[in-house]
Amino acid sequence: MPRETPSLIGPPPAPISFRIVDFPAGTIFPAQRAAWGKLLYAVNGVVDFTIANERYLSPPAYAIWIPPRVAHDSRTLHDIRYASVYVRRELCRGLPETPCTLRLSALVKAIVADFAARNLAGPVSVADRRLAQVLLDQLRLAKRHENYLPTTDDPLLAPVLTSLRSLPGDRRSLAAWAATVNTTERTFARRCRLQLGISFGEWRQRLKLVTAFALLDAGHPVQRIASELGYNSTSAFIAMFHQLTGMSPTETRNHRRG
Repeated sequence: MPRETPSLIGPPPAPISFRIVDFPAGTIFPAQRAAWGKLLYAVNGVVDFTIANERYLSPPAYAIWIPPRVAHDSRTLHDIRYASVYVRRELCRGLPETPCTLRLSALVKAIVADFAARNLAGPVSVADRRLAQVLLDQLRLAKRHENYLPTTDDPLLAPVLTSLRSLPGDRRSLAAWAATVNTTERTFARRCRLQLGISFGEWRQRLKLVTAFALLDAGHPVQRIASELGYNSTSAFIAMFHQLTGMSPTETRNHRRG
């Protein structure tokens, strides 16, 4: 029996509104559709949503964009603090028409944090409205990805990506991986950007972050995770993790366990 499409929720927010909220592990967000767009991103940790049957993962440097009228539901697997920006449909012009992840600028996060610090859910003054407009302009300019860790059936890329998923610590170079599928380094790199939208190096770093979260949840020691992911030292792994999430691996593990 086909799944019923959830009804539109309401009433709609102000033309643009903001909030930063803490949600405990196990919080369930039922299937819903909104008449406005939603931008969601983690203040710390990682947001993990299912939107239109696709999984979306975003560390703090990335936000999830849900266009108006797109059905979505989610469940928090751990305690999390994240920010939401709601955008009235008529202001969504120029923003993605399908769900995706957006690379956030520091300016976007600073604007949302400013509204939160002043305990404002939306623009009040003329200056506030200017800030909101700057935020929308920044979102329209933001680099877009269909997903944080994109996939492809491309015959050159798929075997390599599959191998790396099974052994994310494999340290072979781009040239070495290209040789395994009988192509040149330049061709392989160009195909990555064409099919994945990001470089091979960035894809591999994202894979390591996703794997690190799974290993942390499984209780693996940080030193062991660093080794399994191919880092020469634990400190190098911790530095990468902190740069992408704003937290250390140990802080993240404790946060996820609540």
